[in-house]
Amino acid sequence: MIWLILPIQVLSAFGLLFLVLLHSGKGGGMSDLLGGGSAASAAAGSTVMERNLDRLTIIIALIFVFSTMTLSLVIDL
Repeated sequence: MIWLILPIQVLSAFGLLFLVLLHSGKGGGMSDLLGGGSAASAAAGSTVMERNLDRLTIIIALIFVFSTMTLSLVIDL
């Protein structure tokens, strides 16, 4: 059972790390490197791309949390 949950845990951890780095913070972030310039974000408050990035980050975070809890329960057995 561990071999089924462990790849999900690792992939969701790296995916969450990547998605968090894509978010733009106060000083820009890595999303500026991919075309999310400050002029575009100043003109439109919250774009569809940002909302989708937020939703995807929340989904991956939930997968990470549930896989962590499942892994801890399986290891304790």
